[in-house]
Amino acid sequence: MEDAADLIVTGAVIRTVDRSQPLVEAFAVRDGRIVAVGSSSAVSAHRGPDTRMLDVGDAAVYPGFVDVHNHHALAGRTELFELSLAPSLTLDEILDRVREHAATLPEDAWIIGGVVATTLLPTLANTGTRLRLDEAAGGRPVVIVEDSRHNRWASTRALELAGISASSIPAAGVTVLDPDDGTPTGVLLEAAGIPVQEAYDRSGGLTAEQHIAASRHGIRILNSFGITTFQDAGVSTDILAALATLDEAGELNAWVVSSLLINDEIFGFDPIGSPLIERGAAYRTAHHRPDFVKIFLDGVPPARTASFLEPYVADAVHGAHFHGETTMTFDELYGWLRSVAERGLGAKVHCTGDGSARLVLDVAERLRAEGVSTPIQIAHGQFLAEADIPRLAELGVSADISPFIWFPGVIPQALAEVLGERAEHSQPNRALLDAGAMVAGGSDWPVSESPNTLEGLQGLVTRADPLGRAPGELWPEQAITAEEALEVFTINAAKAMGLGGETGSLEVGKSADFVVLDRDAIGGPADQIIDARVVSTWFAGREVFSR
Repeated sequence: MEDAADLIVTGAVIRTVDRSQPLVEAFAVRDGRIVAVGSSSAVSAHRGPDTRMLDVGDAAVYPGFVDVHNHHALAGRTELFELSLAPSLTLDEILDRVREHAATLPEDAWIIGGVVATTLLPTLANTGTRLRLDEAAGGRPVVIVEDSRHNRWASTRALELAGISASSIPAAGVTVLDPDDGTPTGVLLEAAGIPVQEAYDRSGGLTAEQHIAASRHGIRILNSFGITTFQDAGVSTDILAALATLDEAGELNAWVVSSLLINDEIFGFDPIGSPLIERGAAYRTAHHRPDFVKIFLDGVPPARTASFLEPYVADAVHGAHFHGETTMTFDELYGWLRSVAERGLGAKVHCTGDGSARLVLDVAERLRAEGVSTPIQIAHGQFLAEADIPRLAELGVSADISPFIWFPGVIPQALAEVLGERAEHSQPNRALLDAGAMVAGGSDWPVSESPNTLEGLQGLVTRADPLGRAPGELWPEQAITAEEALEVFTINAAKAMGLGGETGSLEVGKSADFVVLDRDAIGGPADQIIDARVVSTWFAGREVFSR
């Protein structure tokens, strides 16, 4: 039988996320692609003598999960080569971990790690605490990122190597000074931390082999959570090379869309902007698509670097009328988006305030009027003016949302401190879907502690912390259904990153990317979605993870 399937999957619950036939009994796979979907009897016509039969019984099969926003290589690097810190650690616990790690290192070795909680930054912002870090590290250079990955805490030696002092303050970002002695505390907000990252890179940084290992490890973790497609939200040439190398060796077990940095407010990558865009295509392979750019249009609300239409809660430093700022003007953003569109690239634009989101939509309105149809994502988009919600659908702008970091917990607490009651009205997902917007799910891992899609699904449906760490619900009127949530983390996310024709649903012609769960996660109580477990993950018809 020449057209026999390599694999036929059968089971009691197979969710295709194809609205024309959402539930089927079986599907067949040949050469990594789906060739038949439907009833067991119809699909069995593709069975040959060498066809592998996979009957999952009472387990459930979903399309492979799609994560529209993560930083897989940074997560892999942290786990393999850096000091990993849980955001729940206290200052004393962090210092103990630094002290233990330092004892294993040469005297001049860098200590790179994270994370510290955003809410801990005020405690760190003084000379005395920096000196405690120096003592714990034995005088070594230390850089620890906080949980948004936008800000850093550095030791005295790290500041020295970066050339940061009271008389030499980075021009970009915010270097927090001690109010008593005027010296840098080591707390560096946004781009102020880049000189420290550059100093570490000058010391040697990671090798090409280590970058490959970091990407491989990050993808292995994603596969373990059923994820077979993702968009990395900000890459370097090292990460691009690692992904291309893995794919050329047949080891890239996911579809990957990379976002080429236009501006860099946090990473310290080089090159960025036009030089990086010009090199991006060289790293394109069968499963790696460097098809987007990434623009940081603002920062993060807890550091008051996000741009809002209404002012922040008043404080002594910023006063009562501070709105934050965008990194680009209308003309600058328009120029970049027009330029990348001409190259056939999409754009992921980081907007954590409703002011920056408004600017993206205003620019998109002009571009659409000129006939420019390039994909645009508003990344995070947790705060949107009510009048702007229908504009996303009207202008074909996708909402890249990260439910992992907005249900009740540390980050919403930090938001409330600077935004007041506005913090209770974030992620208007029900309103976006009702207005016809494309809502795509992402984890923002490792900003979130885990890329577990099931956490995101449950958070979207319950508006509560799936792990039970914090009480309450966040704007419960904006809950969506479980079926809608599954679309958000499969076909919607795939479409938003330009891969809707390749993956995101179980349909004939698409890549055979699917996850087997031990139960139908969205078919039961909403507060038990996270209790499901991944049994196996399959990419292009190959099993890439099994428990």
